[in-house]
Amino acid sequence: MAEDKKKLFDERLGRYQAAIALEPTDRIPIATGSNYFAEVYSGNTNQETIYDPDKWLQAELTFCRAFPEVDVLRDNRIWGPLFDAVGLRMYKLPGRDLSPRDQFQFVEAEYMKADEYDQLIRSPIEFLFDRWLPRILGDFEKSGSIRSYMAFLKGGMAQSAMGQIMRNRTMVLESEMGMPQPMAGFFLAPFDVLADGMRGLTGALMDCYRQPEKVIAACDVLVDEMANLALSTADPFKRWPIFVPTHKACFLSPEQFDTLYWPSFKRVMEILIGAGHTIRAYLEGDWSRHWHHMLELPKGRVLCDIDNEGDIFKAKKEIGHHQCLAGGIKDPQFILGTPEEMRRQVKLLCETVGQGGGFIISGGCNFPYTTKPENFRAMIDAVMEYGVYDPAVKPHALPTQAGDIKAFNYPKMVTPWEVKKAELGGVMGNESLIAEPWKRLESMAYVWLWQWVL
Repeated sequence: MAEDKKKLFDERLGRYQAAIALEPTDRIPIATGSNYFAEVYSGNTNQETIYDPDKWLQAELTFCRAFPEVDVLRDNRIWGPLFDAVGLRMYKLPGRDLSPRDQFQFVEAEYMKADEYDQLIRSPIEFLFDRWLPRILGDFEKSGSIRSYMAFLKGGMAQSAMGQIMRNRTMVLESEMGMPQPMAGFFLAPFDVLADGMRGLTGALMDCYRQPEKVIAACDVLVDEMANLALSTADPFKRWPIFVPTHKACFLSPEQFDTLYWPSFKRVMEILIGAGHTIRAYLEGDWSRHWHHMLELPKGRVLCDIDNEGDIFKAKKEIGHHQCLAGGIKDPQFILGTPEEMRRQVKLLCETVGQGGGFIISGGCNFPYTTKPENFRAMIDAVMEYGVYDPAVKPHALPTQAGDIKAFNYPKMVTPWEVKKAELGGVMGNESLIAEPWKRLESMAYVWLWQWVL
């Protein structure tokens, strides 16, 4: 990396990290978590973005050149061929099922039946193979068939290819643009695992009334699974937060949230924070009845994205002294507003929510992909005018947080090395040369099985 790009990368990352940690920095960061505005602005169709890695990357480079004040650039998480390789049924994709310019769609259904909690609780991996995966991966529907074996082979190969695509993207953005990413790694709150891709919202809400004890038990079992998924996919250098969208919390009453959602979600976050990571949580919908719980977690360790339905001014008063907030500009302002209206909104945010730090300018969890470029530019210019704290502060990347993973045996595997070693009857040479690749591949395969929950 050229020295000027290395310096720019360090400044942007430091500004972002300081805001999350509630520490002083030079100005309010411009650091949304996710969007497709970058690709759409640059001329891509949504199909091209998720099927053509080169066009995806070139579009983001174009965006970086047009808006160099942006501090982090989020990464697209979908590569269509990976979904096609296994016949994933939970998504409709642009250019395949939808118009090339449409956004992808999540297909929610009851992929888990109401009477299947016991198997999930007893053995999550057996449940995945026996029930869930054959229902969501169309090419695995006939378990044991040649097509199902081929699907798993293709799926593993496609996952490896996607990993290379993501590594290349990260390296190019860093070296050519000095651009960090907003997060790495992901997980779901255990309740959302059930209410998204397993039972669906309708099924999960019915279960809250009909068999709440099963819901709680399942969420408890999923704590270690989600912590393992998050840690396995996170940045090993802990430079940026681990991502968690909170899809279904806004549908729960405070009593339901406190009983069914928060305890297991909190335990996952405590494991990750204890391991030295920060978290970027999309508080989707109106979280005002629930966000006081973020005060229970260590200060400056969770970046809370406030969605369009939330009141960021209220969030600032109630939790902004304890956790960083992102948001403040609602989708209609990006899509339908004027540059002058944007300028006034940013000025208001900088003078209120931005006071004292701990604030990142953003939309309601994203910048809409139909954002008017002139409104986006007006937002940036206003931040540069009204969002400056102290130009004398020179942001730089913060030291890595120390931590330890104590809650469970990490990383999780189906066949631990000791079992394989016993099957071999011991090894004759250097054990670590055999054991380490075994553990790495075994743990990677385990994570592959769970990635489909998102």
